[in-house]
Amino acid sequence: MSPSITTRLTIAGMTSMHSVHAVYTALTPVEGIVRVQIGVGQATVQHDGRATCEALADAIAVAGYEVTECTEERGRLPVL
Repeated sequence: MSPSITTRLTIAGMTSMHSVHAVYTALTPVEGIVRVQIGVGQATVQHDGRATCEALADAIAVAGYEVTECTEERGRLPVL
């Protein structure tokens, strides 16, 4: 089954590849994540719905960074 929700995060304070690794590591225990793409200052997370904006922001805060924007896109069924 493919992930049904894509969450895009803007993250303050990330300035290096070290911060990318720290955020990736912090997101590891969040349940429901299927795929993560992280760059300096941003992350895109595909998940099954259990990884809410709040859960993702809390995990990233543990790494010392702040989520300043979070948007979700829910998958849509194709129109036949």
